[in-house]
Amino acid sequence: MVERVAVITGAGSGIGAACAQALAQAGFHLVLAGRRAEPLVECAEVIQAVTDRQAIVVPTDVSEESQVSALFDKVRDQFGRLDLLFNNAGTGAPPIPIEDLPFKYWQKVVATNLTGSYLCAQQAFKLMARQVPQGGRIINNGSISAISPRPHSTPYTATKHAITGLTKSLSLDGRRYNIAAGQIDIGNALTEMTQVMADGVPQADGSIKPEPTMNLNDVAAAVVYMASLSLDSNVQFMSVMATKMPLVGRG
Repeated sequence: MVERVAVITGAGSGIGAACAQALAQAGFHLVLAGRRAEPLVECAEVIQAVTDRQAIVVPTDVSEESQVSALFDKVRDQFGRLDLLFNNAGTGAPPIPIEDLPFKYWQKVVATNLTGSYLCAQQAFKLMARQVPQGGRIINNGSISAISPRPHSTPYTATKHAITGLTKSLSLDGRRYNIAAGQIDIGNALTEMTQVMADGVPQADGSIKPEPTMNLNDVAAAVVYMASLSLDSNVQFMSVMATKMPLVGRG
């Protein structure tokens, strides 16, 4: 039996860490990537304490081409193959009106969310196309913002809409190499970044209201489901969100 290997970006906390632990439980060896080494090491220690799966830590800034290349060189050297890339690393800008938002925030969000996902997908393609058995799966973290924006979120929303185009292109171009590509759009998962939702966040009508959140374990279960399909099947797009979040219809 071929051992399955997954790369997760943004693996040190939140959605990335939860999905890494769930994928290890599902039988994947993990390569954990992120900018800061310490939380990656903590995630790896949790995985190795409760499973027999390997968890390799590779500090990586996904916006830097050389660092992404080094990440996938490590995957090839350590495991010889790659079965799953979860393009999860992402960042946002302060909720500032577009007319006042400094350009540096746009550059940072585009570099991480879009360029980083592209660079990782490019390296994953190279490895998956040449390995035996050929093929693998790429899951892009799109966010509910790939469907509908929040107020004052131009950089984040624009990149997440772009991720949808990236996902479709990867899905099409991956066919010849037996590479499946899909996207998960997540809404209001409870992480350190979304704890402010309990106090209230801006709504489309200008008001500030609290919003419901959902358990990270449900997000991880959804990613594991997508990752566990045979390469003959693909979840092209999946939305998983807090049941009562104000998205559908008028909220």
